[in-house]
Amino acid sequence: MQHDRRNENDAPATAADGAREGSSHAPDDVHGVPDATLGGYLDTHDRPPAFEGADGHPYTVSLEVEQTPDLRAPYVGYLVFPRWAATGLGVIGHVQTPVLCRERGRPAAEGCLRELSLDRVKSLLDEGIERQEEQAG
Repeated sequence: MQHDRRNENDAPATAADGAREGSSHAPDDVHGVPDATLGGYLDTHDRPPAFEGADGHPYTVSLEVEQTPDLRAPYVGYLVFPRWAATGLGVIGHVQTPVLCRERGRPAAEGCLRELSLDRVKSLLDEGIERQEEQAG
């Protein structure tokens, strides 16, 4: 995987919406546990991790990267959590995070998402469920 090359004067920035811009990427190994990050888990198990959401329903996670018209950071990354039926036989909804990172290239945006710890991914899922419940209620 190639990462965007940056001048050492190009410091990472945080966008107004809290998304990281131009982040540097740490290895997928957190505290000696190779599957403690989203990327490490995907590489180790060759499948996305599954979570029980705060609402008691089963979810998996998908890394999403989209191109935007922003010339400074034309790629954004976010997570989508498909909600599975209790039987596991189909997707019956989803939860989505806000944009988590803004990058110059698709590989950098994917790398930003891959370096998230699984604990952080679970927190993002639960925050998304809470947002949906507030919007529905």
